[in-house]
Amino acid sequence: MNLKTASDYNVALSHLPERTMKPRERGLTMVMDKGISLRHAEDFVESYADYVDFVKLGFGTSVMSKNVKEKIKLYKQAGIKTYLGGTLFEAFVARGKFDDYQKFIDSYGLDTAEVSDGSINMDHDSKCKFINTLSKNFTVLSEVGSKEEGIIIHPAKWTSMMKAELEAGSFKVIAEARESGTVGIFHKNGSAHSMLITRITSKIKVEDIIWETPQKSQQVYFINLFGANVNVGNISVDDVIPLETLRIGLRGDTFFNYLPEGTKDKTF
Repeated sequence: MNLKTASDYNVALSHLPERTMKPRERGLTMVMDKGISLRHAEDFVESYADYVDFVKLGFGTSVMSKNVKEKIKLYKQAGIKTYLGGTLFEAFVARGKFDDYQKFIDSYGLDTAEVSDGSINMDHDSKCKFINTLSKNFTVLSEVGSKEEGIIIHPAKWTSMMKAELEAGSFKVIAEARESGTVGIFHKNGSAHSMLITRITSKIKVEDIIWETPQKSQQVYFINLFGANVNVGNISVDDVIPLETLRIGLRGDTFFNYLPEGTKDKTF
């Protein structure tokens, strides 16, 4: 795996962590496109493509957004895997139209698909069969956790579901937090459900998980916990570079992460 070092940036500062480079399997950034224009997408790709691994066309926005095929082509040319939000997958399944869903994503030339069950009740064996079926032709990301506030899933169930979904063919499992960051792995106030996260990572490899972290404080939490090359998702289009500065210690929240011990106490 290629690694970016200090000499690869605009100026070579010492004490910057090594950062994985594309194509990568850890240190992934998944961005949510909620329906940006083609022109905005062009600017996005020009500025941020090196730092983005996946773009999710959030929830059901691909049904009514303009220039969807053109944006997908643009992202693909930039080396960014693109997929439709899991909510749309669930909308097809709820209508008994899974075959139509496969045809729909295939018609867009997509090579990635998301399988989730955050909005509908789905038997987990059925979910794993969907994952397995799609994994034969697509890179599959599967999402674990409910989108509804107040629904508590026991840590043992989180880990068993994640393990089963990885075994069924998921490339990575996504830990649900919604675009609000107030459910699943986070409490209603947006703070991390630390006990749950600890229990999950005692059973599932960190590099196999993408943590949904729409809020800056949540990105900081996981970078502090797992380092610069943690996988994070549901990042807004405009937060890609700010996230990278957090990853390598060039923002106040992570400023001292990689500097020599005692630097924080020095006077300059």
